[in-house]
Amino acid sequence: MRDLGKVAVMFGGTSAERDVSLNSGRAVLDGLLNKGVDAHPFDPAKQPLSELTEQNFDRVFIVLHGRGGEDGTLQGALEHMNIPYTGSGVLGCALAMDKVRTKLLWKGLGVATADFEVVNEEDYQPAECDQMMVNLGGKVMVKPANEGSSIGMAIANSGDELKAAIENALKFDDQVLIEKWIDGPEYTVAIIGDRALPAIEMQTDNSFYDYQAKYQSTETRYLCPCGLPEADELALQQLALKAFKSVHAKGWGRVDVMRDAQGNWQVLEVNTVPGMTQTSLVPKAARAVGIEFDELVLSLLEQTVG
Repeated sequence: MRDLGKVAVMFGGTSAERDVSLNSGRAVLDGLLNKGVDAHPFDPAKQPLSELTEQNFDRVFIVLHGRGGEDGTLQGALEHMNIPYTGSGVLGCALAMDKVRTKLLWKGLGVATADFEVVNEEDYQPAECDQMMVNLGGKVMVKPANEGSSIGMAIANSGDELKAAIENALKFDDQVLIEKWIDGPEYTVAIIGDRALPAIEMQTDNSFYDYQAKYQSTETRYLCPCGLPEADELALQQLALKAFKSVHAKGWGRVDVMRDAQGNWQVLEVNTVPGMTQTSLVPKAARAVGIEFDELVLSLLEQTVG
């Protein structure tokens, strides 16, 4: 193993995903310690970033989900401090975090993604909700533009439900994505370097793969291998890599995709700092190709070595 110096495992933070980040960070920290890395916990909600230089940290493993860790701001600070870090850079994180800009980019590049409309808080007109429902086929998914872990998301089947969902989403962000409902199974593809790992199908009895299904339910089912024909899985992996690279993401991450009723793939989003507990999706996919958790986190950290 290369000498990686003193490593800050950065987790916790102040985003709406703090609890998830705490779980991920502890798992990553344990994994690195198991591999003999001089790793230490670092919670930016409790410690100023200046302590990174004061305590002579050599590199940072970022396990902060959501705002302040996955949106490019932390990455920019670390670059200013000349401290290497895991995962995507400023642009990749900022673009992937912003669901609206990501969708606009994919539309321009021809990456398959569901039709959508955008609501901005300053010019939102509730009277337009009925027409938006018509434009998008009568059923939609509502998402804050810059949140993860399904926070603030809701399904709407009518203009009144859409109004309520938008008003709730505006509590989390000043811009809201309204996406045409995709009726079909959901998959995720983990990316490590330039490699797409085996796809995972997520199955839930909830109305969609929400926060409860992701983090609280014991009934959610994860299929890996996912059961797709080899050619279909290869096409899914290639689409995931294209979507990942299109937002300038790098290092590692995860791409979420659904398959609509016509059998077409529709990309949902790119996650540049996905969950990293022992049972999270990226470790599940890695395990399917023989990479155990401790080895996985070490390999991600080693990407920071120039």
